[in-house]
Amino acid sequence: MAVKIRLQRHGKKGKPFYHIVAADARAKRDGRYIEKIGTYNPNTNPASIDLQIDRAVNWLQNGAIPTDTARAILSYKGALYKNHLLNGVKKGAFDEKTAEKKFEGWLAEKTDKIAKQAEKIAKGIQSKKDEQLATEKAQSEARAKEIAEKNSAMAAEAAATEAETAEETVAEETVAEETAAEETAAEETAAEETATEETATEETATEEEATEEE
Repeated sequence: MAVKIRLQRHGKKGKPFYHIVAADARAKRDGRYIEKIGTYNPNTNPASIDLQIDRAVNWLQNGAIPTDTARAILSYKGALYKNHLLNGVKKGAFDEKTAEKKFEGWLAEKTDKIAKQAEKIAKGIQSKKDEQLATEKAQSEARAKEIAEKNSAMAAEAAATEAETAEETVAEETVAEETAAEETAAEETAAEETATEETATEETATEEEATEEE
């Protein structure tokens, strides 16, 4: 029976999550499998891979053929390298202890590289967040400044309008006072003229009376 190591899709729409399985090559992609040997989550950064390396190597030793994506994952986790070392042991190139030591050295180096890469990605993400925050802060300050300038302009306009209204009120009061003064003066003049006329009339009447008596 031909066996393939491949990915079996799970997860939600738009957020796939994969099982790494050893399955009959004739089975459907997401159908029955022989053994689940790991998981692969591409939704994280970096992608999360959990692989049972020894089980993967065991299947490779028994002739299982990985698909292209599964091969990339097995290579990334060191399963292909360990399989290569075991084949070297079978050929007598070195003993199993040496093979294990080489693999542990490779694994330590790989772990260090992954940690540095993860740190680099985290710094990049934080840098983008800081940049976005700075941009949002600048935009917020610009909006606040614009609002303050607008409010200041409105306050100045209101003050100018109030001053203009006050000037108009003063002018109206002045005109009213002048009109009242003119009316008062006219009344006084009319009163004086009336009094003068009455005095003249009285004098005339007195003269006429004096003439009659003579």
